[in-house]
Amino acid sequence: MSSYSIKSLEHYFKVYRQSVRKPKKFWSKIAENNFTWYRKWDKVVEYDMERAEFTWFKNAKLNITKNCIDRHLANKGDQSAIIFEPNDPNEPAQHFTYSQLYAEVSKMANVLRAQGVEKGDRVCIYLPMIPELAFSVLACARIGAIHSVVFAGFSANALATRINDSTCKLLITADGGYRGSKTIDLKRIVDEALHKSPTVEKVLVVKRTHQEIEMREGRDLWLQPLLDEAPPTSRAEMMDAEDPLFILYTSGSTGKPKGMVHTTAGYMVYTAYTFKNIFQYNEGDVYWCTADIGWVTGHSYIIYGPLLNGATTVIYEGTPSYPTHSRFWEVVQKHRVNQFYTAPTAIRSLAREKIEYIQEFRLDSLKVIGSVGEPINEEAWHWYNDHVGNKRCPLVDTWWQTETGGILISPIPFVTPTKPTYASLPFPGIQPVLMDELRNEIERNQQIGHLCIRYPWPGMARTIWGDHQRFIDTYFTAFPGKYFSGDGALRDEVGYYRITGRVDDVIIVSGHNLGTAPIEDAINEHQTVAESAIVGFPHEIKGNALYGFVVLKETGLWRDRQNLMKEINQLISDQIGPIAKLDKIQFVSGLPKTRSGKIMRRILRKIAVGESDFGDITTLINPEIVEEIKKGRT
Repeated sequence: MSSYSIKSLEHYFKVYRQSVRKPKKFWSKIAENNFTWYRKWDKVVEYDMERAEFTWFKNAKLNITKNCIDRHLANKGDQSAIIFEPNDPNEPAQHFTYSQLYAEVSKMANVLRAQGVEKGDRVCIYLPMIPELAFSVLACARIGAIHSVVFAGFSANALATRINDSTCKLLITADGGYRGSKTIDLKRIVDEALHKSPTVEKVLVVKRTHQEIEMREGRDLWLQPLLDEAPPTSRAEMMDAEDPLFILYTSGSTGKPKGMVHTTAGYMVYTAYTFKNIFQYNEGDVYWCTADIGWVTGHSYIIYGPLLNGATTVIYEGTPSYPTHSRFWEVVQKHRVNQFYTAPTAIRSLAREKIEYIQEFRLDSLKVIGSVGEPINEEAWHWYNDHVGNKRCPLVDTWWQTETGGILISPIPFVTPTKPTYASLPFPGIQPVLMDELRNEIERNQQIGHLCIRYPWPGMARTIWGDHQRFIDTYFTAFPGKYFSGDGALRDEVGYYRITGRVDDVIIVSGHNLGTAPIEDAINEHQTVAESAIVGFPHEIKGNALYGFVVLKETGLWRDRQNLMKEINQLISDQIGPIAKLDKIQFVSGLPKTRSGKIMRRILRKIAVGESDFGDITTLINPEIVEEIKKGRT
């Protein structure tokens, strides 16, 4: 991809103008010059924004793993493709060269085929951050199966919901997983989930923690013996450009999680091109993204983006704080990491610790540092820039979403001047616009509006699995003719964008998008609860935390509040996962509602942060409840 490296601000503006004025020519040139195809496309793009129908590289044939692995074998066969850094620093790291990666992915692909997995089948992957997770993802892509990775912190109920929505045929998991000082009993969670998931025919189990687990005869198989017998070479399935590559679930503001579908060719071109430029990756560099592969960041910028560029990518099993708060910096020094990509939550938590944790390690290998998952606050930005980047590494504050497939707005290192808390300028091919409440485009700078994209890009999701109407309604109806991100943004005097946060009922907690509706549904299952409402409030580590306002069926039950709080959080943990637990719970006699029955969450948000100017509350059916809730604020 070297011929498409952006090297100066002048070059960026030239490339950007080309990408906007002649997008078909622009993307065709990138796709043609930088990838291996079985067959070229008949048409670069066809789209209908109203129907949310998008086709990129129409009728092209390819396999993404040929581009991630096979084409690198001749010149990079002995280069490390993946470095696995285990949770326990006393366990040695593992290096997998591109040749070894080819063999491991081939064996996994052959195992999947032997277990009856065919092109178009869905495979659920519920694994910790171990090499087998990457091998499984790539093996699915190699045989044309659609992978659905579920974050290994989700509960049995959340796992079952995702398996059932996409009717997965096979599941890959482990006996357990390590996460800091904890051991997670993954197989037990899987067994519980599969009581509700009849479509799963086989479960392949990786031996990681060596704990005793139950293996169901006829369904459960240890993976390693199957891999030992599988050939280390494999045929890559010929895929159409628009064949689904993966389904990845993201929380909706209402209803069940949305299974975002990403297809093959456009996603490949976009993730590769963004990775190359936004991290300024050069031959021989070592790149590390600390995200979990269970999130889109891990898909795009741990696996696909780096491997498409023939990069060396680090997969880390553990946490930022185990066994000490210097763990990240120890790994950077150990592997001489050049590009480091992490979340503001991690930065904020590490910034609270003694500066000695970072000072004892050499970070001089770093060339680029990045932020992902949520807008980074100014204090965290400066700490990261000063102490990790040592004021010499550009800090790329990237904005994008599960739905977008890749980064849409970001500085380009050594090209775009950075500005704290600003994602800065759009990536080539991306045409952001700000819209006001009346659906008018805001053309002036120094304005805040709803962030939309006016023209399609190759990496965008194509639909919600099994529910295209929901895809249209969620992203393409609020501002007709445009993709609506669900975020608000400020555009400054020079055209830099700053993301101001969600404008719907999705709250970003520690970089995880959490829909309020599923959490409220979980709370309302408690036998004592009549109804509930969840809002976010600022948290110095997580960015946002969750505040629950809970109405009980009988006020006398308030006396046992501590136990009730524990039970409510346990319900949330069981239904969704520990990441969705409430930091604060306030028991109230009622919720502020309009005469149509809508809960006025804006008032609850203000109460949660201690504000007292609630605006006009005369339209509420119960205005007196506002003062009562305010007085009882926890």
